[in-house]
Amino acid sequence: MKKTPFYELLAASGGRMVEFAGYAMRIQFTSIIAEHKAVRDSVGLFDVSHMAEFILKGEQALATLEQLTTNTMSTLAIGKARYSLMLNDKGGVVDDILVYRLGNQEFMLVANAANYQKDLTHIKSYINPKTEFTDITEETALLALQGKDAQDIMEQLFGADTLPVENYSFTKIMYKDSEILISRTGYTGEDGFELFFDPKLAQDIFAGLMEYSPTLCGLGARDTLRLEAGMPLYGHEMGEDTLATEIGLGWFIKTDAKDFIGKAALQVATPAYKRIGLKVVGKGIAREGMKVFAEGEQIGYVTSGTYSPTLGYPIAMARVDIDFDKENAEIEIRGLLVQAQVCKLPFYKRQK
Repeated sequence: MKKTPFYELLAASGGRMVEFAGYAMRIQFTSIIAEHKAVRDSVGLFDVSHMAEFILKGEQALATLEQLTTNTMSTLAIGKARYSLMLNDKGGVVDDILVYRLGNQEFMLVANAANYQKDLTHIKSYINPKTEFTDITEETALLALQGKDAQDIMEQLFGADTLPVENYSFTKIMYKDSEILISRTGYTGEDGFELFFDPKLAQDIFAGLMEYSPTLCGLGARDTLRLEAGMPLYGHEMGEDTLATEIGLGWFIKTDAKDFIGKAALQVATPAYKRIGLKVVGKGIAREGMKVFAEGEQIGYVTSGTYSPTLGYPIAMARVDIDFDKENAEIEIRGLLVQAQVCKLPFYKRQK
């Protein structure tokens, strides 16, 4: 298994280790619930260096990116980031990514670790001639500091005037003769920052952040936090065989504004499914793959499910028939049909 730049630094903290996307990653350090609550109540620190990062640069970098992504990138300002999907020619989802505009002709793409090799192949197959592609995954360390106390810590460590002010924006600062890109993004539903930097700075930056005693968090809390925030996860709510118009992300699909890979398929395909939120009111926790019923007929299945530490009850996202319009459903849990209520997503939204 590959190791992130923080593997040895985190070893002393123990925790449950697993293989994820080829990396040795921690599911948890203490408990998923404790780590989850720390992010909601104060602040948590995540090692997410397994994520993939690519650079597109050159005269046709924007043209390449517009072809690859469903969202409009020509209006993306330097210093801003934007969420998008990448599709195959059938309208299925290759991956969901964040795009950072580094310069007039330079962009950084941040992609899911599990899709690293597939994304490489997909992107390279559509690069325009005057576009330079660079894979910087192995040269990039990435930490995410998430929670209401994140800004205070970042201000004390780096200075208030160095931080991005708006969500989905970023700044660059110099730290010990190396550049750090600080973005105001995240995957938890809380305010927070992600720090991209040279792995040689790993020990210094990690030690600096740990002086403020953030709770170390693993993949388990990252998953429960994103589920509460109603954020879809590749391989669960979307995939190569999932039509992009069936996952509730229509705002990020600009069929009227531009051409992109998969657009023609979306224009002729009729969505058959949709993504919904469910609150389990009966006994049991819904898990991925469990069948969802309405009035005795199966209408879909659970794509993600967990017990919500913040809300105090089980929640789930499900892929169901597009014409399902009831307020209640049932989930088959351990052979029994358990009552569930349809909920508006996200389940949790932070108070600003």
